[in-house]
Amino acid sequence: MLSTEELALKQTVTRQNPWFNRLIAIIAVMNLFLVFFDLSYVPWRNLYVLEIPSLTQLYDPIKGIEPHRDTQNYLNKVYQLEEQVFHIGLRSPNTENLLEELRVKSDEMIKDNPFAGANKSGTLERIKNLMRDRMGIESAHQAFRLFWSEAHFETAGWQPEIQFFKTHIQPLIQTNYYRKIGINGKFINRFWQIDLPFVALFFLDFLGRTFLRSRQAIGLTWQQAMVRRWYDIFLLLPFWQWLRVIPVIVRLNQAHLLNLDEVRQQINHELVANFAEELTEIIAIRLITQIQESIQQGNIINWFLRPQTRHNYIDINNTNEIKAIARRLLQISVYQVVPKIQPDLETLLHRSIHTMLSQSPTYQQLQKVPGFNQLPNQLTEKLVTDISQTAYATMTILLEDPEVAAISNRLIDNFSAVLEIEIQNKQNVQEIRSLLIDLLEEIKINYVKGIAEGGVEKSLQEATQIRQIIQH
Repeated sequence: MLSTEELALKQTVTRQNPWFNRLIAIIAVMNLFLVFFDLSYVPWRNLYVLEIPSLTQLYDPIKGIEPHRDTQNYLNKVYQLEEQVFHIGLRSPNTENLLEELRVKSDEMIKDNPFAGANKSGTLERIKNLMRDRMGIESAHQAFRLFWSEAHFETAGWQPEIQFFKTHIQPLIQTNYYRKIGINGKFINRFWQIDLPFVALFFLDFLGRTFLRSRQAIGLTWQQAMVRRWYDIFLLLPFWQWLRVIPVIVRLNQAHLLNLDEVRQQINHELVANFAEELTEIIAIRLITQIQESIQQGNIINWFLRPQTRHNYIDINNTNEIKAIARRLLQISVYQVVPKIQPDLETLLHRSIHTMLSQSPTYQQLQKVPGFNQLPNQLTEKLVTDISQTAYATMTILLEDPEVAAISNRLIDNFSAVLEIEIQNKQNVQEIRSLLIDLLEEIKINYVKGIAEGGVEKSLQEATQIRQIIQH
């Protein structure tokens, strides 16, 4: 994920050079199309030969491709035969010589398989099958010899037979080729000559963008800026060129020519959905297991009650948090909680005193004396009010007294020390340790069970809803 500084910088650069960013992105798309065209040219060359022959004439030299000598000579002989028949006819010595040459070349083509060099042996098999079916003969050699004969053309007709060859056989033969091999033992590929201007442009753009970012971002070196734009490296590599799809998509998104936010969110959702459940289980189990191990080793008691014994523990505020929390809870209780529940405390105190006095014989006698029957109640209410107000005032004064604060700290220390001694009693330790470990084990089992049953889909949906609320 991008940091706030990186995001702000990216937005600033985009606003400053929107048209330049879009231009570079469009050029990158064009280069990517050329890359994919080059990668697919040889596998799809059959289609280009038959549908766009002018394209193959233009691009074959780039791939080091040229017509195969044997198959091209074969087609040239067929063309000469067509010209001979057109001007002179079938019955002529020259025509018979051409037919004999085609019969010989057909035998050589079947025997030598000139299609093997281009990995097109299947094409030769298809040609042989077509000729067998046409002539009704199982032997491909005999089928071709019969096809290229004067008697066959006179019987079946010159036009339909030569049209069959030009429609079904000739296109397959035309797809064959010979590809040159360089001194490195690999097929010649001059695509780098087309790709070089693009790579040079991308290299200059990469240097400019990373240098600009290093100058605008505080504490960011030029090398670090290059690392942050790691995906642009794929635009500069002469190999693995198909990986250029990564920087192209990134640039289109940065130039606002392509919105990938929904795709990114869906990918993140799928990744989180696949890994969050297992990751959450592992973290929770590991955390609870560590607590169990601390309980078994007795470290957790010392950790809470004797913070000075914690080894390799980093104290960020030089404060005993347990004492501070206890003191703060006491202050909250006295200043905020007690005043709000004082009526309830007075009612409880009134009830307690009334119950205690009602059991006194003197109190019962006063209830029967005329004129004094309300006196006990008045005394009780007065006593309750005085006790509650005096107690609250006393607690307030005591909390503000430094000596009381020192006594409170000493009380907490003594309480911790006594509690530690009692907890370390063998019987108490075993019982508490066993109960805590069992409790944590139950939490671990039920927590993981809850994740397995409910999954994380609900949590992901809630996170998505919250994100939408924040964005709007």
